[in-house]
Amino acid sequence: MSNRLFQPVIHQMKDAVDKTFGVLDSTFTVIACSELGKIGETFGVDASIAAIGTDSFQFENYTCKVIAANQGSSYMVFVEGTDLLAEKYCNILTVAFANIKFYYDDKYDRSNFIKNIILDNILPGDIYLKARELYFNNDVSHTAILIRATEPSDISVYDIVQNLFPDKTKDFVISINETDIALIKETKRDIESKHIENLAATIADTLSGEFYTHVVIGVGTTVDNLKDLARSFKEAQTALEVGKVFDTDKTIVCYDNLGIARLIYQLPTTLCETFLREVFKRGSIESLDQETLFTIQRFFENNLNVSETSRKLFVHRNTLVYRLEKIKKITGLDLREFDHAIIFKIALMVNKYLRSNPIKY
Repeated sequence: MSNRLFQPVIHQMKDAVDKTFGVLDSTFTVIACSELGKIGETFGVDASIAAIGTDSFQFENYTCKVIAANQGSSYMVFVEGTDLLAEKYCNILTVAFANIKFYYDDKYDRSNFIKNIILDNILPGDIYLKARELYFNNDVSHTAILIRATEPSDISVYDIVQNLFPDKTKDFVISINETDIALIKETKRDIESKHIENLAATIADTLSGEFYTHVVIGVGTTVDNLKDLARSFKEAQTALEVGKVFDTDKTIVCYDNLGIARLIYQLPTTLCETFLREVFKRGSIESLDQETLFTIQRFFENNLNVSETSRKLFVHRNTLVYRLEKIKKITGLDLREFDHAIIFKIALMVNKYLRSNPIKY
């Protein structure tokens, strides 16, 4: 790509610049030059000198300057000579090549194309045209995985995830913001969700175990075409937001496994408030103390089994029965009855949802 990008422009500028000039890649190898014979030569540039960035510097009989790049590989312009004219040429050429690279990346970069899809920055009708232009295979499926760092870290999560998935023709790692990294993973059409969940767990374990960086990961559904990637990505976002409310102890949250929590998350808050008022006619849910709420939680976890719950709580069976009767007196709901238990369970989730005030996409 690089030679085909820069060499035609250099050929057009050759007559205007009366010095030898060209472009080096990140290994300081000449990839394009006004003298074709120099292409392929490697400069012995000191990497620490090249890291100056915006300032031009001299090396042997050349003036060099790094081309600013917002993504992808870095390149460097070199111009023969160390005088003021060579420096001016170098500055002008750097600006020109930086703009050329920017427009090329914007038009032809596959990761940028995928990013535009998941962020809804491209019209649906243009997706297929762009996909053909970039030679995308439409016969494969993809799954959106959203990785969110829960605390600031000196480690670049983006770089780590890129190293875990180096095949940039199949898997796309995209920086969304300072905390979120999207991984668009190529998958099989009939892949089971547990395999994607295991992959997400491997990413989380690697970041936590080797780099001491804690993350939470949301997994969208697998989609069969590019235009549905935006939906899969939004599902991954929703999974994280719903998980933040209802599954605070989980590191991996899959959209497919959200269950009733997803329905509650989509309800209007006014409807939720009305539901709670109707359920707790005798008294507010806030009238239940922490010990009572803990007892209710354990009762649900043990499938409404009084004997098993009392054993797990290390209390006498009659003590648990007394607590359940107390709950019935306060709320009017007998948790030993399946229908009442369902209503109470949903009411607890609705109350938790209202108290969290989550962000919706």
